[in-house]
Amino acid sequence: MSPVLAGVLQLLALIAALALAYRPLGDYMARVYSSEKHYKPEKWIYKAIGANPSAEMRWPAYLRGVLAFSAVSVLFLYALQRLQGVLPGSLGFQAIDPDQAFNTAASFVANTNWQSYSGEQAMGHVVQTGGLAVQNFVSAAVGMAIAVALVRGFARSRTGELGNFWADLVRGTVRILLPIAILGAIVLVACGAIQNFAGIHEVGQFMGGSQQWNGGAVASQEVIKELGTNGGGYFNANSAHPFENPTPFSNLFEIFLILVIPFAMTRTFGRMVGSLRQGYAILATMATIWLGFTALMMWTEFAHHGPALQAAGGAMEGKETRFGVGASAIFSVATTLTSTGAVNSFHSSYTGLGGGIQLLGMQLGEIAPGGVGSGLYGMLIMAIIAVFIAGLMVGRTPEYLGKKIGTREIKLAACYILITPALVLCFTAAAMALPTPPHSMLNSGAHGFSEVLYAYTSGANNNGSAFAGLNADTQWYNSTIGIAMLLGRFLPMVFVLALAGSLAEQKPVPETAGTLRTDKPLYTGLLVGTILIVTGLTYFPALALGPLAEGLAS
Repeated sequence: MSPVLAGVLQLLALIAALALAYRPLGDYMARVYSSEKHYKPEKWIYKAIGANPSAEMRWPAYLRGVLAFSAVSVLFLYALQRLQGVLPGSLGFQAIDPDQAFNTAASFVANTNWQSYSGEQAMGHVVQTGGLAVQNFVSAAVGMAIAVALVRGFARSRTGELGNFWADLVRGTVRILLPIAILGAIVLVACGAIQNFAGIHEVGQFMGGSQQWNGGAVASQEVIKELGTNGGGYFNANSAHPFENPTPFSNLFEIFLILVIPFAMTRTFGRMVGSLRQGYAILATMATIWLGFTALMMWTEFAHHGPALQAAGGAMEGKETRFGVGASAIFSVATTLTSTGAVNSFHSSYTGLGGGIQLLGMQLGEIAPGGVGSGLYGMLIMAIIAVFIAGLMVGRTPEYLGKKIGTREIKLAACYILITPALVLCFTAAAMALPTPPHSMLNSGAHGFSEVLYAYTSGANNNGSAFAGLNADTQWYNSTIGIAMLLGRFLPMVFVLALAGSLAEQKPVPETAGTLRTDKPLYTGLLVGTILIVTGLTYFPALALGPLAEGLAS
């Protein structure tokens, strides 16, 4: 079987699996977030944290809950790393340096999971399992809660109430993420992923010395790393490591985990607003972009330029021979179009245009299908922008899902889409202009610039993958990327919740003959075009200096 055919067949199998899971999972999540029943374990949690899950919240109160919980999480994870040297199960590792501890705490709480350290050489079992893995669950649940609050803003009228943050957080964790993660961990263990609390041990003799490996609860962390679109690996090689991703089947399963909740949440959206066709329109937009990027990535990496690539069957540099070009390309697109950051290949070793596709995927705003929760609310913001543009074309007040998109709504949506590009471009410019930060670049020229651009794009968009080559474990990069991750995560949430509150207060607008049908293919095409044009106008100059220049020169 040719490598190209193998890649296409894996893509078709992935699409079939996602299609089978779409309806039951989407409907189940809608029931979870619409239910008024509280299970006994959930009641225990509410009692422990002193929360009343039945109390409805307006958007400022909902936001205060998000920020308070996240602030406590950052402080707890920071303290856990700083105290690692005196904790049991530390495997002899010392406390993490302050700047790196801040960066890691910000990273995992912001659902970014950027890692400027080698996991197996820095973090013990307590930090990995009691700190990082816990944040993999709850940071994902926070994103899902924000998305559900925005959906309620569309679904409700004449009220500013958006639900209860604590109830949404607990339900998302206990009823959705935890059950799927348990089943997924069993699958990964069956595939060969390790799950233990073994210490450091030597493995064989290599060139006169021994190689050391440490065990860990890898399978359980791997599954929520992908399912929650987190991305932080137990080992430095991430999902290219055989302990995390042993076989081609586990590789395909991990891609499925990355995509299944973000795609299924469009069904949840359609069910909660009372129009499944609206959910299908958002799904079609996400799927069109994802399939287009996947096809483009496979084409760039399978293109045979020179005898070495012809002999290897594609651009195999930096890719695992267990997976090949096709599976690596699918994984790469899945992880950069979502806020996952997991990698099963070396992104810096992709072709120049391949690296550009990875960058552009993140710069779209992580919306196709995006992270759990963040992908849906990011896409709905772009849907509002597209409706606004359509309204300008025909001279009509824009409406979406029966709600008028007025001055307040469009200002909030505009602020949302401007935050992340401002963070990415300003921090990249500062890093290139100052004398010290460029010393961390392994490469010079266009590829070196891409390393820096990729780092801030990944951080501010809460992706977490790395272009590699860049030594990010410095005070400058640990601090600035940490700030970019926190601002890129929580500032947009302010505008999303404010928008949700504004929409919930409106009364429904009746549909007329002049109302734009947002459940038709025409609107889907408009939405895809809006996303690509807005992103292109924002980032094209930076991309031209990096991956485009490199790709055209090769």
